[in-house]
Amino acid sequence: MTSKDDIIRELRSLANRDAVEGMARFGINPHNTLGVSVTTLRKIAKRVGTDHALASSLWSTGIHEARLLASLIDDPERVTEQQMERWVHDFDSWDVCDVCCNSLFGKTRFAYPKALGWSSKDDEFVKRAGFVMMAVLAVHDKESDDSRFLRFLPLIVRGSDDQRNFVKKAVNWALRQIGKRSLLLNRTAVEIAKKIQDRGTRSARWIASDALRELNSKAVQDKVQAKKEKKSRR
Repeated sequence: MTSKDDIIRELRSLANRDAVEGMARFGINPHNTLGVSVTTLRKIAKRVGTDHALASSLWSTGIHEARLLASLIDDPERVTEQQMERWVHDFDSWDVCDVCCNSLFGKTRFAYPKALGWSSKDDEFVKRAGFVMMAVLAVHDKESDDSRFLRFLPLIVRGSDDQRNFVKKAVNWALRQIGKRSLLLNRTAVEIAKKIQDRGTRSARWIASDALRELNSKAVQDKVQAKKEKKSRR
């Protein structure tokens, strides 16, 4: 059985200060960061396997890479709502936020209510997590119908005025991913983007122009049309 101490020793042996400096240039918080790549962490996670207790122990260390690894090995079936609230308030870097939401939180039964709730919070990384969850669900939840995602759009409009870089990029990400799910959501997302554009704030204009560029592209239009045709043949 792999222990927390074994993992921490291994992570420290892989520490790379030059990599930490490079990560900082990409907006990753260098505090308590060792400079171990996510690719390496994924290899460790594959070797360790799913381990809820170990994930909790690793998260409690506060080490950047230990928290990323915890997100990769935890069991979404055993994650509680209380744990999600504890962890989300520990987010201090966009990569921990995104890996945790994509690899763990988005697979839990609390994913939709947390996307709705967190997107209205003031804390930068909690708010980002809400919109990242929307993007993650739009990509990975293949079974839900369009109505679940239509509920997110008013929150995306409201969030579009947030000038903080890590929030506005997540708002944009959520809008683009929702708009690629189906023809209906694409057309609705395009209209929402135009509505956001009219708000006039700097962040809203950026979010809207970037989203419209992708959502109106031939590649996306062909994709959503093909999805509609495939669905009609069922």
